[in-house]
Amino acid sequence: MSSNTTLYQDFPVNIKLKLAALWTSVTLCYLYGDYFELYVPLKTKGLVDGVNMLDSPIKLFAASLLLAIPAVMVFLSVALKPSINRTLNIAFGFFYTAIMVLIAITSITPWRAFYVFLAVVESCLTMAITIYAWRWPRKVD
Repeated sequence: MSSNTTLYQDFPVNIKLKLAALWTSVTLCYLYGDYFELYVPLKTKGLVDGVNMLDSPIKLFAASLLLAIPAVMVFLSVALKPSINRTLNIAFGFFYTAIMVLIAITSITPWRAFYVFLAVVESCLTMAITIYAWRWPRKVD
């Protein structure tokens, strides 16, 4: 063993905890993106004037639903039985990857570079969710 090498014990991490951690990361990136968007010129003026994407109760509810799912998946990834857990993580992981890729493609402007960056990070995280769930370890008898 070399003198500059230290060996640390590694612990296996349960698939449920990996998925919960990934959903937590996704949720935080969504929050940061929405917060940083307030610094885009004229954004807050539009909010004050009522001129924005979420200009109706139904749109505001839809946005709330869209953002609540990843936050709730943090808990559900730990609490649900493997079969439904795997299915939901694959479905929502794929769904949110598709949404973020679409947002990244449609947001390419200098003032939205931060948003594109976060959309790419979020897409990588949700792809990881899909892959981890897809490769969910089989029960050993």
